[in-house]
Amino acid sequence: MNLFDLQDENEDSLFRPLADRMRPRSLDEVVGQDHVVARGKILHSAITSDRLFSTLLWGPPGCGKTTLAGIIARETSSHFIQLSAVLSGVKDIRAVIETAKEQRRIRGRRTIVFVDEIHRFNKAQQDAFLLHVETGAIVLVGATTENPSFEVIPALVSRCRVITLNRLEEEEIKILLERAATDRDRGLGALNLVFPPEVLGQIAADSDGDVRKALATLETIGVYASTRQGSESSEGSDFVTPSRTITPEDVAAATEKKALHYDKSGEEHFNLISAFHKSLRGSDPDAAIYWLERMLAAGEDPFYLIRRMVRFATEDVGVADPGALGVALDAMEAFRFLGSPEGDDALFQAAIYLATAPKSNSVYMAHKKVKKTVEATGSLPVPLHIRNAPTALMRDMGYGRGYKYAHDHKDGYTPQEYLPDKLTRQRFYLPTERGYEALIKKRLDAWIALKKSGV
Repeated sequence: MNLFDLQDENEDSLFRPLADRMRPRSLDEVVGQDHVVARGKILHSAITSDRLFSTLLWGPPGCGKTTLAGIIARETSSHFIQLSAVLSGVKDIRAVIETAKEQRRIRGRRTIVFVDEIHRFNKAQQDAFLLHVETGAIVLVGATTENPSFEVIPALVSRCRVITLNRLEEEEIKILLERAATDRDRGLGALNLVFPPEVLGQIAADSDGDVRKALATLETIGVYASTRQGSESSEGSDFVTPSRTITPEDVAAATEKKALHYDKSGEEHFNLISAFHKSLRGSDPDAAIYWLERMLAAGEDPFYLIRRMVRFATEDVGVADPGALGVALDAMEAFRFLGSPEGDDALFQAAIYLATAPKSNSVYMAHKKVKKTVEATGSLPVPLHIRNAPTALMRDMGYGRGYKYAHDHKDGYTPQEYLPDKLTRQRFYLPTERGYEALIKKRLDAWIALKKSGV
């Protein structure tokens, strides 16, 4: 008896969690992971042709590893056995191998062994699979949330195909939530509840890519709302309970989380990110971190906010503080390493730094100006004196002739034209007198004066 034996469609599902009831039962029901399960992709082909190979499914919680194992159990003709790395030992593994040998000898069919959380097996337990995977006595399918390179012995990794499953996108999770909310047999459809798109979006955002977590939240909200609905209509009426629309306040009450007015794809999203960006530009760190927290508390993707700060570092700070870009990128790496909530402070540190940094949009404006010039002037030829001259023919044609090597001159600079002839002395980058750019401006002004004097 294993997990998938318990999922008999005729079995009373009263006590099974919604996430378990709503597991896709075929490849056609799977949402996401198209890079491996779409028609023609590696895992789809292996399952539908019943020629599965030993595989390690690596991905974050709630991305569909166990679901894919269940589909393998249903859609292949192989004998299927499940082991839990938490509960099983070497003795259990040996028993499974004996069963696999018996299946091959008596019934002439392969055995697929699914090991959930395979990274929890110790070295000896993992070693016990090696010979049998190599000889084909079993097809091993392991699921892990940890990098197999570190948590699975190299010998076993080399005998398996590692398939990486991705964190599901919010839109993909919303599809699964909508399916669960309306399915009358396995889902919550019989509860007569209406889940608007913005509510499903809120649940998907809070799930952090974990479908199991999203469905658990949906079920909690469904129980909460249907209980309220029942109490509100239990006044002796014989009429059918009318449908009830779930609100963000219902979500907040059911999950004990304060509902913030925030639609990540609507006007409020753009209002808040605008307020955040303008507070940074206006050098107001208090306002900046207020809007930052507003968005985080409402479920905004932290990496979206980090991307906005990286953009701000180049667009609104630029060379006025060359370290600003590094601070923003360091915040991204720190958050990626620590996750939430430990890594949240890295975002706030970056926001405060950017808000208090000297401001300049000179890099942004220079980019716009040079882009417009290139579009208008096309492919102007490179001046001969700064062309590369690797051959005698090129040198005879004047390539590189008259080039002045800057390091041979005082202060590492000598007046010389580097732009095409039609753009001589054109200026794109115009530094301000703020922050580090003040030093750059002084340096450039001196060089430009030397050019004009003809020295």
